Amino acid sequence: MGYALGQVQHGDEPVAAKALRGFGGRSVLELVDDFDGDTYRAVYTVRFAEVVYVPHAFQKKAKKGISTPQHDIELIKARLREAEMHFRTRKKG
Repeated sequence: MGYALGQVQHGDEPVAAKALRGFGGRSVLELVDDFDGDTYRAVYTVRFAEVVYVPHAFQKKAKKGISTPQHDIELIKARLREAEMHFRTRKKG
């Protein structure tokens, strides 16, 4: 996962990156990695010029289904709002 995020920082899109549903296109993406029988996800956004924000990374707990749990979606949305505020204040300063 670290290598894939490094690719993002250098302006590339990792092969494993998928658009996260419900976020309108390819500005919010998800990386999925399996390790030792567990699945891990990292969500990142490229909405902001020259900055990569990773609002959430977590271990998938459910053994059935591929959907992201609603509480994780809400957390990602809240953190994306915070990232936007941070980007705007950073840009002004």
